[in-house]
Order: sequence, then structure tokens, then C-alpha cells
Amino acid sequence: MWLKAWHLVFMVTWFAGVFYLPRLFVYHAMTDDEAGNERFKVMERKLYYFTTPWMILTLLFGFWMLYDYAWAAFGKMLWLHIKLLLIGILVAYHLYCGKLVREFAEDRNSHSHVWYRWFNEVPVVILFAVVLLAVLKPF
Repeated sequence: MWLKAWHLVFMVTWFAGVFYLPRLFVYHAMTDDEAGNERFKVMERKLYYFTTPWMILTLLFGFWMLYDYAWAAFGKMLWLHIKLLLIGILVAYHLYCGKLVREFAEDRNSHSHVWYRWFNEVPVVILFAVVLLAVLKPF
């Protein structure tokens, strides 16, 4: 149970950052003053580097649970495979956010605030799906 508890704590912290960072991108894309632009660069960089260890710990404890008992218990069930695929997508999303942080830092943003508003919804959909799959184990 400790593994699952720590996994959930780290997952919640990771998601807090994954939810907020793209929201910063929305506001940063709307900024037209230099002071605001520089402030968002600092906020985005700090949040990304604060959030990344939580992702790593979430994955570490998740894979530890898989190794310890979950793969033996649920490895043949489709819901677990879908959940792992969604987690892979979320990791790719997180890494892409890092790319966007670098682009903003270099003043090379090429997306509108509207694009970022839609981009911001991706982790919400993944969170709903992952939690429902993990709790309901539907198939």
C-alpha cells in the first residue's frame, strides 16, 4: 500500500505542474511587454524543472508496483495496457512542454494563446481516462 500511496502523491504533484504550465503558456502567448515576457520565462522554467522530478518519481513508483505485483495481477487485462499507453503519451506531452519552455525562452513561440488553450486540455482528458481505468478496471 505504501507504494501506491507514494505513487499517488507524486502523480498528483506531477499533474499540478502539467495542468499549470500550459496555462502559463496561454498567458505568455498573450503578453506583449518585455517585463511580462521575462517573468513568464522564469516562471515556466522553474515550474518545468520543479515538476519533472515528480514525473520521474511517479514513473518509478508506478513501475515498481508493476514489477512488485501489478503486472502479475493485471498484465493480461486490456485496461492496464491502455493506461500504460496513456502514461506514455503524458510523458511525451511533458517532454514537449519542455521544448515549448525552451522556445519561449528563446523568443521563438509559434503558437497562439488559443492553440495553448486547446493544448492545455490534453492532460485533463488523460487524467480522467487513467483514473477511471485504474479504479474501474473495466476490461
